Formats: sequence, C-alpha cells, structure tokens
Amino acid sequence: MTTTEIPDTDDPVEGLVGFTVVLRNAGLSITTDRVATFLGALDTLDVTSRMQTYWAGRLTLCSDPDDLPRYDQAFDAWFTPPRGGGRTRIVDERKPPPPRLAALTPSQSQESEDGDDDRETPQVHARASGSEVLRNRDLAELTPGEREHLRRLLALLRPEPPTRPSRRLRPSRHGPADPGRTLRAALHNGGEVRDMLHRDHSRRPRKIVLLVDISGSMEPYADALLRFAHVVVRRSPNAVEAFTLGTRLTRITRELRMRDADRALAAAGKAIPDWSGGTRLGEVVQAFVDRWGQRGAARRAVVVVFSDGWERGETDLLGVQMQRLSRLAHKVVWVNPHAGKDGYAPVQGGIVAALPYLDQLLAGHSLATLEELLEVIRNA
Repeated sequence: MTTTEIPDTDDPVEGLVGFTVVLRNAGLSITTDRVATFLGALDTLDVTSRMQTYWAGRLTLCSDPDDLPRYDQAFDAWFTPPRGGGRTRIVDERKPPPPRLAALTPSQSQESEDGDDDRETPQVHARASGSEVLRNRDLAELTPGEREHLRRLLALLRPEPPTRPSRRLRPSRHGPADPGRTLRAALHNGGEVRDMLHRDHSRRPRKIVLLVDISGSMEPYADALLRFAHVVVRRSPNAVEAFTLGTRLTRITRELRMRDADRALAAAGKAIPDWSGGTRLGEVVQAFVDRWGQRGAARRAVVVVFSDGWERGETDLLGVQMQRLSRLAHKVVWVNPHAGKDGYAPVQGGIVAALPYLDQLLAGHSLATLEELLEVIRNA
C-alpha cells in the first residue's frame, strides 16, 4: 500500500467534514456526534491511509446495513484524485473491501459473474438536481440506470404511519379531569387540591392495507410499487398488510418484512403465481373482504388500491365489493398511474364502478406522486 500526503495548502479537517456532507446528501443519518466520533477516531489512526480512513468512517458514520452501498460510492467519489490534477486526496493502491451486506440486483450479479466492470453506475454527488428531475419522471419511461437510481431514492423514504385514538388513557395537559391522579396528588399536600390533573386517550398506529395490481397492464409500474410497499411495510411491520391483485389474491406481507429490498421482492415474486397475467378485480377484492377484511384487516384501516382499473370480469361485482370495503375501512384511496397524465379521464370499467366508493383518486406514476400518497396516508 502506498499513500500520498495531503498538501499543506489543504485543510484535512475541512476535507473530512466535506465528506460527511456528501454522505448526508446521499441519505445517511449524519449527526454532529457521529462527525465528532469520526474525527476523533482519525486522531488515533493514520489519516493518510485510505484503508484506515475508510474503516473509521464506515464504523462511525454508518448506522444501518442499507447505508453501506451509498457510503462506498461516496467514499470512492470523494477520495479518488481527479485526473486533471487539482486538489490531491488520499491515494491507495488497494480498494476497500466490498460490504458483505450490500445487496445486488439480479442484473448486477450476472454482470459481476461475467467479469464486466465497464457498466455505468449512478454516482453520488453533493447536489441532487438529477434526483429532483427523476422524482417527476414517469416510472414506465425510465432507463435501466434511472430505475436503479429510483430504487435508491425509494429506499430513502421515511413514511409516517397514521394514528388513531386508543381506548387506553394517559396523563395529558388537556382533556377531561383525572380524579384518581388529582386525589393522590392532594394526599401528598395534606388533602389540599392545588392542581387539577387531566388525562386523554393515547394514540396508536392505524392499520394500512396495500393492494397492488400486478397484471400485464401494470407491469411497467409493478417493480416500483412493490418496492414502495416494502418501504411502508418495513416502517410499521405490525400495522401494514400487503397483497397483490391479479387473477387471484396473494398475501406478501411476510416476504416484504425482509430488511433487504431485493431479497424481499425475490421472495414475493416466488409467492405470486399470477405475475403479469389478467385482472379480475371484482373477484380478488371479494376474496380480500371475505378472508381478511371482515376478520379485522380492513376495519378502521387506510386501504390503498394500486391499479389502472382494467377489469376483465364483471364491473358490477367490483362496485358491490368496493361498497363493502368502504363500509369497513376508515379511508379508501385508489392510485392509478394514468391519472397523472394529460387528458386522462376515469372511463375504465373498474374505475367507473369503484369511483363512488373512493375517498380519493390519486396518480401514482412518479416518485413525487408516491410521496404525495404518503402525505395522504399520514393525514388520514
């Protein structure tokens, strides 16, 4: 291993702090305490060693296994010297070892086996202008590279689940008077009531049900929507249920509870027998209401249906089942990827049958519209 010293004209501390800024822009949770720990670790190590700098940052700045791929990209982009000269960074002939928990997509794994290292991969930059453009792109029109970037952006979403009042009471500054606590406090004051204490209902997460259409007409959006469902399930694994809709109903909640998104989708793909097939929305919604909805999964829950509304079965049956579902659920939201396009009109048979029983019809064709959906769910 060979290293080069940082020139005297550069401030090493400034360069290391700039590296933490890049990590924060890449989505890592970088706090002031983590930065101080990182700099403190380098005080006892050789800051001119790329290997020691790499592991000091990885052990102090990464808080989740999902952070490791982004950390490696940011580290290579920041500490690799520019070809045209300029500011010199730490140089090492050896590359840092790849993270053991970093997940590879099937296409990436195949390319690695073939020995092809010339593929283009998204680079981590301090500015997010490209990400902002990607947020408004139609999911069905993305290139393979843009889809990989979108997967990283979806993994950065932090949905806030909706809440509902619980029957359990807790101390509060507002609400009805709490006679028990008030009298017990008075006993400590010689029987004198000095303050009136209050209590109110506590809050608990409201259930969420995600019904994702994986028929042939929804295939361009299915991967992104399932990854979105994975993020929501992972955020509240005990309060979210996920199903796929096609020619039959398939529960994929257990598969989506896996930490790694690629493994979760691979497991879900094995569990789904009707991928890219036809659509019988009326029959599968009826199966959900009969088997799961009436047994408690949909009661007082926020139900989100991801579908374009193309129905091969009877639309009257879908209307009847959506009416049953609306009576059970707290709120029913239909997400149609085509609803955000110019000139769209809800004329599909499934949409026409379900529209009278929906609380909201949203677009779901881009990352920005999925973020709006998270706000709708949070405020339900």
